[in-house]
Amino acid sequence: MIKIVSAEFDPFAEAQSHQKKSALTGKYGATSLFIGTMRDFNQGDKVQGMTLEHYPGMTEKQLAMVVADAEEKWSLLDSLVIHRVGDVFTDDVLVLVVIWSVHRGDAFDASRYIMEQLKSKVPFWKKEILTDDQHRWVVKNTDGYL
Repeated sequence: MIKIVSAEFDPFAEAQSHQKKSALTGKYGATSLFIGTMRDFNQGDKVQGMTLEHYPGMTEKQLAMVVADAEEKWSLLDSLVIHRVGDVFTDDVLVLVVIWSVHRGDAFDASRYIMEQLKSKVPFWKKEILTDDQHRWVVKNTDGYL
């Protein structure tokens, strides 16, 4: 399941609710859960918030393609991806990726793959608000190790 939301959400409650509604009982041996949050710095500057924009329909389609690619590469039982848009602030949850699989290797690898593909291929436009109230568009995302 893929959701783009403009309101704050509780990632743990979303994962638990999705798991309870699914037919996974007794089938999964691994759940990988990744939560991305808004940090207070980027490119050497202090950041107080950000506005995320997306193109409805296109963004969901790209996300669905990324998840479908992961399902082809690894043995997955189910997945949940939720991404925030709109105004977000420090410590707000931006993205949730949950993978259920029989084994942890598939869950870890698929979760990482989805996040890296999401950051490089799925269209989200980010406008940061710096602590001096300056605004700037984020030109590119950092990789997962900076």
